[in-house]
Parts: sequence; C-alpha cells; structure tokens
Amino acid sequence: MTATTIPSLKLNNGVEMPALGLGVFQTPPDETRDAVRSALDGGYRHIDTAAAYANEREVGEAVRDSGVDRSQLFLETKVWISDYGYDETLHAFEKSARKLGVEQIDLLILHQPLPSAFDRTLEAYRALETLLADEKVRAIGVSNFMVEHLTPLLNQATVAPAVNQIECHPYFQQREVQKFGAEHGILTQAWSPIGGITFYRDGSHGSTLDDPVIGDIARAHGKTPAQVMLRWGLQHGRSVIPKSTKPSRIAENIDVFDFELSADEMTAIDGLDTGRRGGPEPDAITLDAFGREIPDA
Repeated sequence: MTATTIPSLKLNNGVEMPALGLGVFQTPPDETRDAVRSALDGGYRHIDTAAAYANEREVGEAVRDSGVDRSQLFLETKVWISDYGYDETLHAFEKSARKLGVEQIDLLILHQPLPSAFDRTLEAYRALETLLADEKVRAIGVSNFMVEHLTPLLNQATVAPAVNQIECHPYFQQREVQKFGAEHGILTQAWSPIGGITFYRDGSHGSTLDDPVIGDIARAHGKTPAQVMLRWGLQHGRSVIPKSTKPSRIAENIDVFDFELSADEMTAIDGLDTGRRGGPEPDAITLDAFGREIPDA
C-alpha cells in the first residue's frame, strides 16, 4: 500500500487533501507516536489532531521520525474554545505549529462553535482568515458547526470554511448540515466514521459494527463492517478520519480502495440513520463546562 493509492479531495480553495486520514482523538501521547508511525509506514499521509487532544507534539515527533517528506503530508489540527478571540487564536496557531514542529499547518479548524460567546467564535475565525492570507495555513475550516452556526459565520466571513468536521456514520448522518455545507462549498469531514463513539451516551442503539445490514454487505465483499462504513463515507464524497491505535486496524482502515458498494448497498446503509448523536450536543459546549488551558509548546 503506497500513499498514491489514497485519492485526494479538492477543497474550495484548490488545496488537495487525502480523502482518508488517521484521527488521534483520545489517544494518549505515547500511543499517538506509535499509531502515527504505523499509519505513515502503511501509506497514510493525512493526520488529524487537535490542541485539546494534548498529543500534537507526539504527532510531530512521529512525522519527523518517519522520513516522509513534509510536502507529502497533510497535517490538520484544531483550535480549542479556550483560545477563541482574534489575538488568542493567532497565538493558538503558534502553539500548535511549535508542538507539531512545522512552520505551516495544512488545515486549521475551530474545534467547536461556542454559542454562548459566538462573537469570540467569529473573531477566532477572522484570525484563521488572517493566517490563511499570511500563508501560515493552507486551508481553514470548522468542526461540529450546525446550520445555525454556519449561517452567521458565512454572513461575516470573507473566506468560506473549506471543511466542517462533524460526527457522521451510518447511525447519525446529519444530512441537513451536509446539504447546507455542499451548497456553500464546504466539504464534510466525518469524525467517528465507523460510529464507535458511545462515551457521551449509554450506547443503547448498539454498535454499527454489529449491524446486520452492514454485516451482510461486508460478507458480500469479503470486507469488514468497518471497511464497508469507510467505503460508504468515501463514496458519498466525504473525508473520513478513522481513529485507531492498533497497527492491524490502522492497516484495515486504509484497505478500502479495492472495492465499490452498489447503489442498492449505499441506499441500504443510508437507511440506518437513527438521528441520535453520540458526541456532545454543540450547544452544551461552554467555557464553564469545557474550558481548559492549552499550554505553550
């Protein structure tokens, strides 16, 4: 498996991003280093991290140790809500860039909307626009923004977000947000594309990995349920960033470019939407509840 087998998605400013990448959410620092090394060895070229994950430094170390040329890599990270505001977000870039050990970040996004202080969210995005103009980042975007957050942002922004990273898997598809994004040139990037997130909920809807519809499709193709779900996301034109720390799973997740789901199979998976979110409600994200200091490098 080589990096060239991963197709690219063209962002709204012409920048190309690998369609599939490795996510490192909730991955402890030492495990992050090993997971990123394993992914890069296996052909991944897109790594998604965040200031709030506290593992940017380890991502950077693994990248440097990999021997892969920086120009071949696509590094994405996120600004945490504690660093929203114009000057604060400019500083947040510096913190992340130093931890990653790079001068330029490929994609920098706002991690969450902050509805209780949306003016600070807008100022943070204005800082992203400045960083883009100064070529410190190649593309900018948002994460977990719903239509009610994207609308006022687009009204003020001079540059539309290239990406909106949202929870998106067969059991929670967020079609309204995806449709709105598509109408405005915003690519949907799926976090938890395999639907593994249950820690904010009781997990009562069951696991997508055990879904009989997905299981039947997987058997028909000689693939795993996880591979079918990633393929489904890719065929819908989304970016997918599955997270794993196990080398075998990391290898499994990239092995999704040698088969194709039929229109009927795609429709069958589309029909599994429960409308139930696994992650936190965007409006529940407040500085009081989720604020935390992001240390300097």
